[in-house]
Parts: sequence; structure tokens; C-alpha cells
Amino acid sequence: MAIELFNTLGSRVEPLSASENNTLRMYCCGPTVYDYGHIGNFRTFLHMDVLRRTARLKGFSLKHVMNITDVDDKIIRNASAANLPIGEYTAKYERAFF
Repeated sequence: MAIELFNTLGSRVEPLSASENNTLRMYCCGPTVYDYGHIGNFRTFLHMDVLRRTARLKGFSLKHVMNITDVDDKIIRNASAANLPIGEYTAKYERAFF
């Protein structure tokens, strides 16, 4: 049984297909690490994790990439208020996320 997803561009359900050699390439926008994650953040990551695990069960190989946003207005504001360099401020929230 194929994995089918709703394509918002075409407004229809379509089968998920690999780009080459049965390998899916997935990109997920990661967290903005200005504070600890919350339920609203984790909804996105939960959906991507379920899709990734389902694709593996169906026999796909994966190249999965996710960014970490570590420079943002909230980060700059919070790091300044904490009197910490941005890298030091965001490191604990990035660790907590993973």
C-alpha cells in the first residue's frame, strides 16, 4: 500500500514518490531556540516523525534535513536581557530540543 498525501498546490491526494533510488528527501523547518519547546512547536515535529517512520516501514530510504533557527528577534532580545552571547543563550534550548 502506497503512502498518499494531500498536495495543497494541486488540491488533491497524490502518492508519495521518491526522488531517486527509492530515497525520499525531506525538509522540516526546525525550532527557533529562544525558549523551551511547547505543544504548539512539537505538533510539527511529531507529524514529520510519524511520516519519517512510516516511510521507513514502507521501505523508503531517507535524507531528512531540519534547520535550527538560532538568530531571531526574540533570541536577540532574550540573550541581551540575560546578558549572554547568542550562541551561549541558544545552546541550552537546542540541547533541550534534541
